[in-house]
Amino acid sequence: MSGLDPAAWSAYLARRSGLPGPRANLALVLAAARTAGPDAIRSLLDDGGEYQVMCAAAAAARRAGDPSFEAEARALAADQRWRVREGVAMGLQLWGDDDPAAMIEKVRAWADDPDPLVVRAALAAICEPRLLRTRDAAAVALEICDRATDHVAALPAAERRRPEVRTLRQALGYCWSVAVAADPPSGVEAFTRIDTGDPDLAWIANENRKKKRLSSLL
Repeated sequence: MSGLDPAAWSAYLARRSGLPGPRANLALVLAAARTAGPDAIRSLLDDGGEYQVMCAAAAAARRAGDPSFEAEARALAADQRWRVREGVAMGLQLWGDDDPAAMIEKVRAWADDPDPLVVRAALAAICEPRLLRTRDAAAVALEICDRATDHVAALPAAERRRPEVRTLRQALGYCWSVAVAADPPSGVEAFTRIDTGDPDLAWIANENRKKKRLSSLL
């Protein structure tokens, strides 16, 4: 793929996307994220197709240490298409494989964004088991889970019905279990502090309790 002319990327990816179909070709998304340069990313964004933009989002997020790519990735994290948002999380995770400290700094910044979808991108990116093999990394995942939960808790009831807030809540419904499993002693303590008197936070806690990785610890 690295030898492709930027203008040829869109057609190449479309033929191999797996769409329409039950599953997109995620292996190709990862390959595109690793190899697409600035011109290819721009060409894919200009195309506008969901799969092409998903690949561009992953490539931009993987390069989010560069301010211009970071701005593009942050905007795509709030895209209305779920595959595009997932592309951002995948790209951040690839960046975390290569430079975990820089990626952690970025997800901490994104966790303060007023847009729940940007917070969701930070949350989904860091709550990936392969990135949580140290206690320090696990602590960051717990921190982001806690801050994202506070984001939901701070919203009035009417605001919580917005689709983007529901998307963040859904991510919290499984991300806590990943973070807790990475460091059970600290994680269980943090998880049990969730205010289950709040119905939305109670939903988050209950969804995580259903996950085998957490139910065995509790």
